[in-house]
Amino acid sequence: MASLRASLSLDRVGAVIAVLIGVALTAAPFVTYRANRIVAGEGRMLADALPPAGVAAVVLAAIAAAACAALIRRPAIRLAAAALGLCAVFPAVGVSAGFVAPAGNGFARVSPALGFWLLALAFALLAADALMRLRLGPWVRLAALAAAGAAIALLLLSGAWADLSLMKEYAGRAESFWREARQHLWLALGSTGVACLVGLPLGMLGHRIRRLRTALLQVLNIVQTIPSIALFGILIAPLGYLAAHVPLAAALGIRGIGAAPAFVALFLYSLLPVVANTITGLGQVPAAVTDAARGMGMSARQRLVEVELPLALPVILAGIRIALVQNLGMATIAALIGGGGFGTFVFQGIGQTAIDLVLLGAIPTVALSFAAAILLDALIDLTQRGAHDRD
Repeated sequence: MASLRASLSLDRVGAVIAVLIGVALTAAPFVTYRANRIVAGEGRMLADALPPAGVAAVVLAAIAAAACAALIRRPAIRLAAAALGLCAVFPAVGVSAGFVAPAGNGFARVSPALGFWLLALAFALLAADALMRLRLGPWVRLAALAAAGAAIALLLLSGAWADLSLMKEYAGRAESFWREARQHLWLALGSTGVACLVGLPLGMLGHRIRRLRTALLQVLNIVQTIPSIALFGILIAPLGYLAAHVPLAAALGIRGIGAAPAFVALFLYSLLPVVANTITGLGQVPAAVTDAARGMGMSARQRLVEVELPLALPVILAGIRIALVQNLGMATIAALIGGGGFGTFVFQGIGQTAIDLVLLGAIPTVALSFAAAILLDALIDLTQRGAHDRD
């Protein structure tokens, strides 16, 4: 009896999730209907946005998830409730688009509204809370990420969302979407990769030479305080001069505006976490370990490569994680100076007052950042286990 009461006691996080679900069901519109893509829309509550069977399915799944979140502490049950809610609400918003829009009207637009986003947030929070309580290993977390990606891909490829305004925006821009996706990834991954090539040796030198470490971190901290759009602007003049006076630079695509200043700015922003974490990671290697390696006759290079770097790797990877996630988000701003990327759709949408065009750029950016964080967190866990095994 005591264990039953403990398993059914009120959970504070779950209570907040239950409140979110309640607000979404009773006080927030599920979708927004607009006569065309740019006019102001009108919200449709869940009862008016779906056929009766769809309303019943979403309400029952939401109530079950709210009850599990608030009263049941067993992680497996909470995860199952979150999955049930997500499986109900995501297809439902696609059904709603076909239900709300008049038949044969090619101009009408239906978009997810606050109610949908609150439900999606509540179920996602419940799933994240359950996964945290389960303390899953890195491989299981990667498998969960792959399963989530496969589910989203299946949803999109099935055509269940084809009538949503977001997918109509994509349909008209599919070619440019994938072109900007490649540009976004090149800016974020390329700048982070170059920062690692430069930052890791700088961090190693900073670890060895105290004066260099102090000066290096001070300079990089100053760079980090410059607002991104200001740094983009600062780089326009020198890169423009370089392109005008060095033919090779112009041939390589370096210009005063475009991808070049965005790439350089992202590279500069990435240096601080990479350099600082390299210095910190190497500084945390126990002196007894390095002394033992020295006693075994290892050279300074051998100690660095075979002992210090493997033990410091989890901390170094944490810095790379910070840099990559940061760059995936900040690459959006590159569109303001012609650098391309998903920010192109964000700023086009703002200029046209088309919220779904904004989401076409914002949602992939958030998804990429989320996936990168999970991948690198799993890799950090694996390297930490390897470091403990070496100890």
